[in-house]
Amino acid sequence: MDPIKFPSIPPMNDLLEEGARRGLEGEGREALRCALDSELEALRNDCRGGHFRELDDAFWDKVSGRLAVVPDVELGPAVNGTGVVLHTNLGRAPWPEEAIEAAARVAGYGVLEVSPQSGARGRRGGGVSDLLAGLTGAEDGLAVNNNAGAVLLTLLALARGRKVVVLRGEQVEIGGSYRMPEVVEAAGAEMVEIGTTNRVHLKDFERALEDPEVACVCRVHPSNFEVRGFTSEPSMEEIAQLCKARGVTLYWDLGSGVLSGSELPGVTDEPTVAEGLTAGCDLVSFSGDKLLGGPQSGLIVGAAPFVARLRRDMLTRCLRLDKTILAGLEATLRLHALGEENARIRIPSLAMLSLEEDELRRRAEALVDFVHDLLPEANCEVVPVEGRVGSGASPLTPLKGWGVRLTQPGLSAEELSDVLRNLSPPWFGRVQEDAVLLDARTAIST
Repeated sequence: MDPIKFPSIPPMNDLLEEGARRGLEGEGREALRCALDSELEALRNDCRGGHFRELDDAFWDKVSGRLAVVPDVELGPAVNGTGVVLHTNLGRAPWPEEAIEAAARVAGYGVLEVSPQSGARGRRGGGVSDLLAGLTGAEDGLAVNNNAGAVLLTLLALARGRKVVVLRGEQVEIGGSYRMPEVVEAAGAEMVEIGTTNRVHLKDFERALEDPEVACVCRVHPSNFEVRGFTSEPSMEEIAQLCKARGVTLYWDLGSGVLSGSELPGVTDEPTVAEGLTAGCDLVSFSGDKLLGGPQSGLIVGAAPFVARLRRDMLTRCLRLDKTILAGLEATLRLHALGEENARIRIPSLAMLSLEEDELRRRAEALVDFVHDLLPEANCEVVPVEGRVGSGASPLTPLKGWGVRLTQPGLSAEELSDVLRNLSPPWFGRVQEDAVLLDARTAIST
């Protein structure tokens, strides 16, 4: 059999420069990179099949054809000038470059459930599970498609046909339809309410755990609200000790889930994943696309027997992650594994939270020039602004920074906001006091 013949393929930077020379960088350098990666994979597959191809004009025509599809895809890029770092409607955490590259690499065929060494079937998401355990100090970890799915899976696997203890003050509703009482019901369990809206005592837990049908205590991050004033609750350590004495599982839905950067603005009051495990929780779940800074996912860490129980449940297959999301998530976790300082530099959401006031002002001044190029008739003024972390993290804590106040003669603030949203890509800001505010913390990152 004749050996497979491949053409000489230049480095990606050289291909990107050639693509720019051919006028193919209109949708951005990253879009061109993805189109090149896809067409190079197609070229290699053709060569493997005996159809030799060169990187000639026909190759570049195919790259151009791939790029022609990009502008028509409804889900496109946006500029986030709202100041909300983890903006749910704008896709929450922007991915690190390493995550984007990792996802693109496996968009064709990828080593997903097979061992290259033995050829035998491998464990899907094994790298992610190992990283989750190593980063949090847990015995094992599991990733599913989002944290809502993680909560449902955990309650279903642990308490189906039995009872779950939930604090009255933590029966949250998030978004339009996600409500804790209904999640417990969907898991086939019965909810046992304890405490009041603002106070719960250890004796409330003790009384509830006298019922042998109670399988689990579920603590829930309150997300988009806080209860202040005359409040009290026992420590997580006290609850964990009681649960262990009674043989009941303790599970904490942490929501945003801080892995790195616990001292950053807007994050200091958020409990960390490590704190939950150290306190004695058997399982902790959190989101991958919030303060972790990666793709949408629900991450579960804790004691190996409990994680194994979840992994065996049929629902886990229904909630499993796509190969590209797994690759992006693993790359994000590897950035965390390189150390907290590295994570704060290379993970965009953490980098935005790390920005100092002087840097934010400098970015706001640069933003003025950028906006003037887009809207020459607009009046721009650098002003102090307040943003938010977003997605339920520290909902009442402002992120003080700098931004641009926009007005334009003949247009109301709402009309100017409409103009911004109809740019390509669309710009999203905040309408406030008859003007549009663009927060440099988030807008300048794009």
